[in-house]
Amino acid sequence: MNPRPLNVLVLCTGNSCRSILGEALINRLGAGHFRAFSAGSHPTGRVNPNALATLARHGLPTEGYASKSWDALEGTRIDILITVCDSAAGEACPVYLGSAVRGHWGLPDPARVAGSPETIEAAFEATYVALEKRIRQLLALPVETLSRSELTEAINRIGAETH
Repeated sequence: MNPRPLNVLVLCTGNSCRSILGEALINRLGAGHFRAFSAGSHPTGRVNPNALATLARHGLPTEGYASKSWDALEGTRIDILITVCDSAAGEACPVYLGSAVRGHWGLPDPARVAGSPETIEAAFEATYVALEKRIRQLLALPVETLSRSELTEAINRIGAETH
């Protein structure tokens, strides 16, 4: 009998780019072992079209994503919380996330990049590649044998590595 998948919340401020990419990657790469959700502390209300285009370029689903508040996940058991932007790392999280193992993977916001379409696409691609690398490292961890503190330390170490 397989153990239940671990629920991972990828949290950012706007929930329009980085957290959406993280949700999609964890759900694809961690199928059966990890299930991802994304949310924002101050969601923009729409998923950035460049994030969806990046998912499409990599053959990942582009449907079913929404920029939503972390309040929308109240009642959902979250095992691991990963913040992916600097502004979300220090924010107080809702009480229902109190038992989640927390880690931080700060990444620059590709939505803030200005310039040619190629420059913007390259920024989203760099974010995707960085997240994919980190998520593969997360999925390789022996999470079932790590203590909460060891898992927190490992997740933060993954986020601190250069991308």
